[in-house]
Amino acid sequence: QVQLVESGGGLVQAGGSLRLSCGAPGPTFSRSAMGWFRQAPGKEREFVATIDRGAESTTYADSVTGRFTISRDNAMSTVYLQMNSLKPDDTAVYYCAASPAYYGGRDAANYDYWGQGTQVIVSS
Repeated sequence: QVQLVESGGGLVQAGGSLRLSCGAPGPTFSRSAMGWFRQAPGKEREFVATIDRGAESTTYADSVTGRFTISRDNAMSTVYLQMNSLKPDDTAVYYCAASPAYYGGRDAANYDYWGQGTQVIVSS
């Protein structure tokens, strides 16, 4: 079982920033596209951002475009989600996920491995 480990969540005021990190075992990370998803209380899990295996292409949900940036450091086997201009609507548990495809896309079904989640709370 591949274990992904997220960190960096917390409580922040609206307009603030957080950076989430997610580490994965090296062999898995180098073969995977990586994505971030989130789930707010009472809502379905939703796509946030994804980056392909070679860090050549990124895709974002409309709700975070221009505010969030996904990146990866293949040497460190880590994917990041820089979140700026946070809003209360961004409050959720954030999950990273790994896809065996070169590009994982928006569909959670494309991702085989998931982290345990990290809580982000944005106060107004």
